[in-house]
Amino acid sequence: MRGDGPVLVALTGLVQRAFLLGKMIPEDLERQISLAEAEGAVPFLVSATSGTTVLGAFDPLEAIADVCQRRGLWLHVDAAWGGSVLLSQTHRHLLDGIQRADSVAWNPHKLLTAGLQCSALLLRDTTNLLKRCHGSQASYLFQQDKFYDVALDTGDKAVQCGRRVDCLKLWLMWKAQGGQGLERRVNQAFALARYLAEEMKKREGFELVMEPEFVNVCFWFVPPSLRGKQESLDYSERLAKVAPVLKERMVKEGSMMIGYQPHGTRGNFFRLIVANPALTQADMDFLLNELERLGQDL
Repeated sequence: MRGDGPVLVALTGLVQRAFLLGKMIPEDLERQISLAEAEGAVPFLVSATSGTTVLGAFDPLEAIADVCQRRGLWLHVDAAWGGSVLLSQTHRHLLDGIQRADSVAWNPHKLLTAGLQCSALLLRDTTNLLKRCHGSQASYLFQQDKFYDVALDTGDKAVQCGRRVDCLKLWLMWKAQGGQGLERRVNQAFALARYLAEEMKKREGFELVMEPEFVNVCFWFVPPSLRGKQESLDYSERLAKVAPVLKERMVKEGSMMIGYQPHGTRGNFFRLIVANPALTQADMDFLLNELERLGQDL
């Protein structure tokens, strides 16, 4: 038996658990890099995620940054969804290590609800990387003999050439809400997500896919006809059909809009995003009551 047998078994267990939680496993990342190099490829970038779309998972950035540092790889963090958590003193630990990234994507129009669209790409590089990558200095657009400093022309520094001034929306919102106001917005979303998850545990027919780490609350509604029948061979298949039926009913009723999707081997489940700052605990209670009402005959 090879000496690394137990290590591989342990690693396989880690990968399976990571898949269920939606997180990257740094040990497996290092292994995958080695495999790619053995095949003649040249890895150059690792893209980690802070706040995945479905499960709301946060990759372990410190450990991933260690791998990137050892291997000489660029670390990009997709924090489009979860980046705003940095504004919360209570929850910002979820992004520990993001300061070591070479680049970070962030969308204030998501959790902070800035006006669409409002996106940012933050770079550690200070050599005008975007212009070096995208700049064409087209003479019919960006004349170089203007009376002012042409470095102020931003059009030649992005793929789009022209776009809205996203930073103005963020600045205006920050001025209106203040740092503490935006922090309260983030903390409130976390608190409501936790409230909803705890209320689901008190009611028959609600099953969490996983404990929410962020403001994504993923769950199944198990209708009366399926309760207590988890051992049935067709249980998962029948359960996967529940969310689409309930989604149709709530839309036609005009009462709610909740997304659903499968994830790996998991059948369709609801994914509720608790981000609207106008939401209250009463809204969470209404949601649970409405699902019970719409699904009582299933």
